[in-house]
Amino acid sequence: MSSIYDYSVTNRKNEQISLSNYKGKIIIIVNTATGCGFTPHYKNLEDMYEKYHSSGLEIIDIPCNQFKNQAPGTDDEIHEFCTLKYKTQFEQMKKSNVNGKDELPLYTYLKSQKNFEGFGCGVKSCCMWIATKCFGSDEENNDIKWNFTKFIVDRNGNVVKRFEPTTDMEEVEEYVKNLL
Repeated sequence: MSSIYDYSVTNRKNEQISLSNYKGKIIIIVNTATGCGFTPHYKNLEDMYEKYHSSGLEIIDIPCNQFKNQAPGTDDEIHEFCTLKYKTQFEQMKKSNVNGKDELPLYTYLKSQKNFEGFGCGVKSCCMWIATKCFGSDEENNDIKWNFTKFIVDRNGNVVKRFEPTTDMEEVEEYVKNLL
């Protein structure tokens, strides 16, 4: 497959959602977790969704339990947590793997389009390096290193940016706003 629009994801109701439904939109694709130190990113994501959805922003939320089992529960339990605690309105997909032999083909494609470039500088970044080393992650590959890694897709379907979870959400918002 050669385009983001060739892929589909399964929503929490087990319905296939073709990414071709999002043609002409700016898309944030993010692997999420409900029990992670980065879980408050849900608030920032929802704020962005409310501000920019009418201008063409879509968020594809893919819960993932691959990082220290930080997304326990069923798809419905995860959805309930997010809607009650963060008032999320964007659709959540079925909990899925983003690395390994059972990873979503979408993630194979995303990682082939945007490399892991590090966690940046600062305390959060140092903590992530340590956590991923303890977890056994290889910093030399393009695998997703932790929850709340964000891929940005432009209106033409190009994967234009990868933000690691340590990136300040204001930077993510500014990038997205400039694409709109």
